[in-house]
Amino acid sequence: MNYDFTNFKKRLEEIQDWLKKELKNIRTGRATPDILDGIKALNYGALSPLNQMANISVEDARTLRVTPFDPNSAKEIERAITEANLGLSIIVDEKGLRVIFPELTGERRQELVKMAKDKLEEARVSVRKERDEVWSDIQQKEREKEMTEDEKFMAKEEMEKLVKEANEKLEQIFEDKEKEILDN
Repeated sequence: MNYDFTNFKKRLEEIQDWLKKELKNIRTGRATPDILDGIKALNYGALSPLNQMANISVEDARTLRVTPFDPNSAKEIERAITEANLGLSIIVDEKGLRVIFPELTGERRQELVKMAKDKLEEARVSVRKERDEVWSDIQQKEREKEMTEDEKFMAKEEMEKLVKEANEKLEQIFEDKEKEILDN
């Protein structure tokens, strides 16, 4: 009996997707609408995501243009972006808002890299937790005579290979972000 790693592989992919999403929210010096994805503003008495309240586009390398569908909601959008504490400057004009990404200092770049490293470590911990659960399951199956000792060790080798691949992918995702932070 070979062990079924389908769920394990799926969980490893979910962890990678989580890391990509988390790192996308760490801003670099380049303007990207993704940074505003998690922000919600008050809209007719309910919190709504900014992309449902306004058109968000890149004006230039360091500026986003936020054009509210309802011009009266500009103040709420401005407040939401300010409260998100992303270190962005906001200018309100007749067309809507300009969100300006300031130049990153060397010190701020290092802080961003440290934040990215923390997210990488969280992802690694999740991988270890998943590995531990699968290893416990494999050992349980051997105890219940559902697999032989040889099959157990073959499954362990396969599991370790999958963990190694996942950790390499996580490391690559982090290195790409680190390069993006330090090169901009």
